[in-house]
Amino acid sequence: MITESQVKQALSQVLDPQLGRDLVELGMIKQIETEGELVTFTLALTTLTTPIRDQLRSEAEAAVLSLDGVNSVQIELAEMSAEERQEALSKARPAKDTGAPLAEKLNDVSHVVAVMSGKGGVGKSLVSSLLAVALRRQGQDVGVLDADITGPSIPKMFGINGHPSASPLGVLPMESSLGIKIMSINLLLPSEDDAVIWRGPLISGAIKQFWQEVVWGHLDTLVVDLPPGTSDASLTVMQSVPLSGVVLVTSPQDLAGMVVRKAAKMAQHLDIPILGLIENMSYFVAPDTAQRYDIFGPSHAADTASQLGVALLGELPLDRQIAELSDRGRIEEYPAEAFTPIAQTLINTMPAAKEPPPLNH
Repeated sequence: MITESQVKQALSQVLDPQLGRDLVELGMIKQIETEGELVTFTLALTTLTTPIRDQLRSEAEAAVLSLDGVNSVQIELAEMSAEERQEALSKARPAKDTGAPLAEKLNDVSHVVAVMSGKGGVGKSLVSSLLAVALRRQGQDVGVLDADITGPSIPKMFGINGHPSASPLGVLPMESSLGIKIMSINLLLPSEDDAVIWRGPLISGAIKQFWQEVVWGHLDTLVVDLPPGTSDASLTVMQSVPLSGVVLVTSPQDLAGMVVRKAAKMAQHLDIPILGLIENMSYFVAPDTAQRYDIFGPSHAADTASQLGVALLGELPLDRQIAELSDRGRIEEYPAEAFTPIAQTLINTMPAAKEPPPLNH
């Protein structure tokens, strides 16, 4: 009669080449059952989309079949919970590698969307946050990379405090209450009020590290919150991160429209797809009368989108509830009905992430 202990012993000889530990030590083997010559168990992977899934399953099956008295093995695949994944990663002992950072090799990110405004004050970080929340509500695995190194606000809006933990694979991102993975320079500072007084190369280096050395794992979409403008930080993202495209954010003022057109030209110059335009603070609806007011003047969103030849994804209202929830770190509680169709449009239309082209200009 085959025992559970014998099965575990056999499976302890199978190593996960990415994590450098055996399957039992990593907590990947669950629910072992033996019945006569049949052995069944669950193989819990860090992510079901890992490229070594079939390899691990095949090696685990072969290891158990090597036991005397075993003629059949049934393996059910499952995905670890966030807590189990973090514990497994903390045990990792990867081999030394002089190539790309290990986290970047292991990450499986299907789509990367950069949110770009051209100028500050139009609500780019708000759009990034609500887009991430809307995608998460659509059932996606989502992350937010806060590339606004000198003006980070994402952790505050999501109510995330503390510091990320490290593993042999890289830095583990923090997670929001809805399970959105988040990395920001503010999570690495002694105090959230500390200023980051860095020159361009240091800022660019930090952004590259957030992409290459953070263990994002499997994500359907990573939202990158860019700083305003078209300088070093935005250029670094567009040339270092495999983008699916950019979402442009503007506001009704004609000045904002002029500046967002500059951002659009930068994206076009670098051959980055523009997924669409969002106008924030388009109007205000009085709660007592339901009367609509164009606080910042009439909308220019349709004209701007037409000039750029891109889709107008939506016009978002001024809403005091957004400010209140953001200040309290509870942005995920905002209903954001206007974002539901925007998220669905992006899910249906955005291309897969692709390596950025070299800059030849």
